[in-house]
This record gives sequence, C-alpha cells and structure tokens, in this order.
Amino acid sequence: MKRAIITGATGAVGTALINELISHNVEVLVFCREGSARNNNIPVHPLVEKRFCSLEQLAGIQNDTGKAYDVFYHFAWAGTTGSARNDMQLQTLNIKYSLDAAAAAKRFGCRKFIGAGSQAEYGRYEGILKPDTPAFPENGYGMAKLCSGQMTRELCREYGMEFNWVRILSVYGPNDGPQSMVMSAVNMLKNGEIPSFTKGEQRWDYLYSADAAAAFRGIGERGADGKTYVLGSGMSRPLREYIEEIRDIVSPDSKPGIGDIPYSEKQVMWLQADISELSRDIGFTPAVCFKDGIRAILNWGADYEV
Repeated sequence: MKRAIITGATGAVGTALINELISHNVEVLVFCREGSARNNNIPVHPLVEKRFCSLEQLAGIQNDTGKAYDVFYHFAWAGTTGSARNDMQLQTLNIKYSLDAAAAAKRFGCRKFIGAGSQAEYGRYEGILKPDTPAFPENGYGMAKLCSGQMTRELCREYGMEFNWVRILSVYGPNDGPQSMVMSAVNMLKNGEIPSFTKGEQRWDYLYSADAAAAFRGIGERGADGKTYVLGSGMSRPLREYIEEIRDIVSPDSKPGIGDIPYSEKQVMWLQADISELSRDIGFTPAVCFKDGIRAILNWGADYEV
C-alpha cells in the first residue's frame, strides 16, 4: 500500500490508523468536515493531506490530485451516540453515504474499500462473535451498519474493487469520544469526581486503538477479498474489572459508583470477538494490554484534556 484515503479520521481508530500508515511510509488523504474542531486531532505530517469533504459531499468529490490511491477506509458516520442511534431517517442517510464513499473510492482509483461496521449489527448475542454469527440488530444504528456492509459489498463487486467489512467491538485510546466508558471514567477520576456505573457484570472485549490500527493496515494489505472480520482483543472480562483497573491507575483511593445505575432495557451482556480469521489472514495479535492502554491515555492526556 502506497496511498490511502480515510473518512472519519478524527476519532480513536482514525487517528491511530493515520499514525500507523505514516509509520509505514503510506501517504494519507483525509476527508474531513470543514469547521469541525476535531480536525485538530488529525496528525500533522508531510505524508498527511487534508481535504474538506463532508458526508453529504462524498457523492460529488472528484479526484483532481493526479494520483491513484490504493485503499479507502470509511469510518465517517452520522448519529453514533444517544437518541441519534435510533433516528431512522438519519441512519438511512448513512447507508447512502456509505455507497457514496464506495463510488468515491472507485473515482480515486482504489483497489480496495474497507468499511467500519459495529458490534451493534449483532444485537444481543450470548456467545463469541464470529463473522457468520447471525445478525439481529435492535436499533437503527446497527440496522444501517448491517445494510451498509451488505450493499457496499455488492457495489464494490460491480466496480471490480476488493472489499472488507470490519465489525468493531470496543476500541479505546487517545482521541476517543469523551462519552465512552473509558474516557469518561478516566476524565472524572482525574478531576476528583466519582463516576457512576451499572453493576459491571457484562463481559466486555476492549482493544487499544493502536492495535486496531495495525489490524486495519493489515486488512488493507492482506485482507481476503469479500470477508467480514470481527475486531477486538479476542478476550473478555467483566466490565467491573476494567473499571477497577482504571481506578487503580488513575485514582487508587477513589470508590467508583459501581451499581449506581440500572442496566438499560436492551443491555448487551457479552461482547467478545473471534479474531481467528484476522490472525490467520493477516497475522493479527493484539500487543497492548488494557492497563498499558490506560497509562498511554494518561500520558497523552497530560497535555491534552481527555
């Protein structure tokens, strides 16, 4: 891979992927929304070029760079949190934007399109999540992700482009959204506040963002055409244990409010990825344990509000 395009590159996975690619001398063209404060998260480097292109503008963007690109990573998505996840009209637009992204990839000469899926595509499932695990999403976000993966796969086949869909479980790291469990807990404990949680009995699979980025680079270079991958660490533990590890590192004397809030009506109680396909196809093995990931966030956050 010599050149890649990334949409939605301002979060934990996107910024980590940029750093991963440039460390392997890959040119990166970032499509970002003009005026977004999060554009400041995009690494500044001679190999990184920013171009203003919102989701709504993907349908019309043309390749006037004089270059052909290799891989198109589509992370951008509208309505990822709160009530917007069940805004059916908005989520339906995301399907169109995904198809627009695949068409843009074709115009920019890409040989492969990689879409970012979600564990929300599965709904509630008591077991290890595999690429062929039956998917029964229970909100508009998961439904739109599932549909986008299926439709972009078919469109890429028509275009003669390779395709991969990556269902991401729980990734944490620098530039993650402040509303995530990890980042909100770190920030509140740093500030002497007491975060509230459920009982923390649900089993969770957390993957550090640099490991996720290494997986996405590997998929771009060696992922088997047409495959769906499930991305996580491959291990799960009770959420309570993760919370206690965050507490021990950030503020050992604090007592997080574990059990202060009830489970949601459709609480997912088990998230664990089967990463055997990733290991076999691209040699993926997570390298960063959860504790070291939290320490890395703290080191990053020393000069930046997490």
